[in-house]
Amino acid sequence: MSSLVSYFNKYEEAAPLAVFRIFFGIMMLWSLIRFWSYGWIEKLYLTPKFNFSYYGLEWIKPLGDWTYLLFIICGISALLVTIGYKYRIAILVFFLSFTYIELMDKTTYLNHYYFVSILSFLLLFLPANATFSVDAKYNKDIRFQYIPKWNIGVLKLLLCIVYFYAGLAKLNSDWLLDAMPLKIWLPSKFSVPLIGNLLGKEWMQYAFSWGGAAYDLCIPFLLLYKPTRKLAFVFVVLFHVLTRVLFPIGMFPYIMIVSAIIFFDASLHKRILVVISKLFRFNKTVFDNQSYYKPKPITVNKIKYTIIILFFTVQLAFPWRYLLYPGELFWTEEGYRFSWRVMLMEKSGYAQFKIVDNNSGRWFYVDNTDFLTPFQEKQMSFQPDFILEYAHFLSKHFKENGIENNAVYVYCQVALNGRLSKTYIDPEIDLTKQKESFEHKNWILPFKDEIKGI
Repeated sequence: MSSLVSYFNKYEEAAPLAVFRIFFGIMMLWSLIRFWSYGWIEKLYLTPKFNFSYYGLEWIKPLGDWTYLLFIICGISALLVTIGYKYRIAILVFFLSFTYIELMDKTTYLNHYYFVSILSFLLLFLPANATFSVDAKYNKDIRFQYIPKWNIGVLKLLLCIVYFYAGLAKLNSDWLLDAMPLKIWLPSKFSVPLIGNLLGKEWMQYAFSWGGAAYDLCIPFLLLYKPTRKLAFVFVVLFHVLTRVLFPIGMFPYIMIVSAIIFFDASLHKRILVVISKLFRFNKTVFDNQSYYKPKPITVNKIKYTIIILFFTVQLAFPWRYLLYPGELFWTEEGYRFSWRVMLMEKSGYAQFKIVDNNSGRWFYVDNTDFLTPFQEKQMSFQPDFILEYAHFLSKHFKENGIENNAVYVYCQVALNGRLSKTYIDPEIDLTKQKESFEHKNWILPFKDEIKGI
């Protein structure tokens, strides 16, 4: 406890936090511009007739043409975070707008969207505008060269959790013993320069599987340990550049590369700030005032510390919630999201819905393309909460079109990591009688196989 108290009383130069703020803002602004330029706002949020929602957050929906304004607000706030102008308001607006975008449609879920949301939430409580910001330049009351060391440490901790939990998730028999799903994915990348011809080799697929697990488990410790830090950063760059070349995962590799710079000493970050100041002809000497961050009132600090402790408690515990559910996690996906399980499975499915008029006994099959985009249909076909939500949507739709007393059944086949497809949902279950909840979905049929590991 005394060591912990001592740590919280230590100070460090604010330069690393300023550099992190700048690079984070740039990455986010570029991500939003890229998303818009590819036409994904219209394709993913405006074109679909139906949007899949997160349980309990069904009220979060795309806003029609106002969705573009939401992206503009998010982009402007990212820019303001970058330059450190009205930082507290800017990072709050960014967190709220980006998280709203992330939650508008469950179909677009990605681990790195979740990472950005929780990272921006954490930045709400850090004085990232204490130096090298517009706020600090014009307000000497918030201008500090030194800040409590823990403000930088919590960012390192979050990155360590992301990497280490991703590594733990790879300790399963499919990944390590069968090199799945890389055996499925890598052979299709034969056109990649230099290594394309090797990606079809089994030994290379196992090398990628074992190397990926080792990287995720070891890289936090290599970055934290000063003698290995430079070499570790080289590994970070090589790993994420390679994953970007092989897999379409957007900006995530660049975000992780830039984020890893936080592990370096303040001397590197001060040099980065010198380069930026010269590039934009910005006089940084005003920030070198040898001042120390002034502690907030005790009550405010207690609230801040409590929120941050609860935040990390959730981050450490939440990925283990899958242990509360029976069955194979990769099959049921109960507790799969928001747990840093990155690219661990290749799952595909086929779902045909049957609508029965309980009054007349008549029935017919639904053409999913009447209601879903191809991307939505693909995601729906192997995820049980998607299937249930879609079934309720169909029931409501056909009630409004004259079939008031209806039942919805599904014939669903799913294949996981190269296995033969199996019936996924009990075809005798009327899905309109099943309600979404955090309880186990007992209408998912057993996996009848075993994937050993964490």
